[in-house]
Amino acid sequence: MSLELYLIRHGIAADRDDYANDEQRPLTEKGYRKTQKVAKQLRDLNTQFDLILTSPLLRARQTAQILQIAALAKEIKESTSLAPDGNIQNWIDWLEKWRSSGGTRLALVGHQPDLGKWAEILVWGESQERLILKKAGIIGLLVPDRGNPMGQSELFWLTSPKLFLH
Repeated sequence: MSLELYLIRHGIAADRDDYANDEQRPLTEKGYRKTQKVAKQLRDLNTQFDLILTSPLLRARQTAQILQIAALAKEIKESTSLAPDGNIQNWIDWLEKWRSSGGTRLALVGHQPDLGKWAEILVWGESQERLILKKAGIIGLLVPDRGNPMGQSELFWLTSPKLFLH
């Protein structure tokens, strides 16, 4: 059985210039509201995750918490692989272990351009830096259950948050 993988970019965050430490930039009020609307629409579509794996940066953790509060998953874990410039191979190694526990639906909350690059690598085997994931946007992939998923996954969803905001 294929894994349903959802790559979700964090919501709108405070300006970089307002924070000396990029890791501490929070979601803005607008970011919270838009992300809550996206989470509600996902719930209305009966989307559920076995786990939300998030970047340790504040804005990503806050986005993951909004998704959890919307009853999309019971558990959130942090992964440094999802921090900016994170290592996809480290995540793939983690994924193999996690899948052995029976997980079939996983959400990754992280950053652009990394999530767009990861999606391209998983689908086409390399990144052309052409997939742009908007804030609170979602990429859905079907990841094969065996072997290296790079270049073997299927894109089934690429959604701008605007689709959810009416």
